[in-house]
Amino acid sequence: QVQLVESGGGLVQAGDSLRLSCAASGRTFSSYPMGWFRQAPGKEREFVATIFWSSGRTYYADSVKGRFTISRDNAKNTVYLQMNSLKPEDTAVYYCAGSTYYSGGYLPIRLSDYNYWGQGTQVTVSS
Repeated sequence: QVQLVESGGGLVQAGDSLRLSCAASGRTFSSYPMGWFRQAPGKEREFVATIFWSSGRTYYADSVKGRFTISRDNAKNTVYLQMNSLKPEDTAVYYCAGSTYYSGGYLPIRLSDYNYWGQGTQVTVSS
């Protein structure tokens, strides 16, 4: 059974940093993308960042570009999201997602591009 387990969320002040982790078990996602999404209260879940497991290629939403960094550790089967210069508008539940049916040729930034999801971790940024 595939499981994605996020950790690392918390309450921080504006300008602080946090690192989220997503540990995958049950399978590896080699050659497939893994992403981070977030959902703020009353809003739809939105794309944050994605990484292609084999190549390490990354892509970010404009709202986090230059502040967030997605990375992976193949040996630990874990994906990270380093979040710097956090803003109150970054407050949300952050979800890790994995895809095992991505076919290539487009950027996997839609919810429907992913078929495995973690339970989410809360990030709260106070002003």
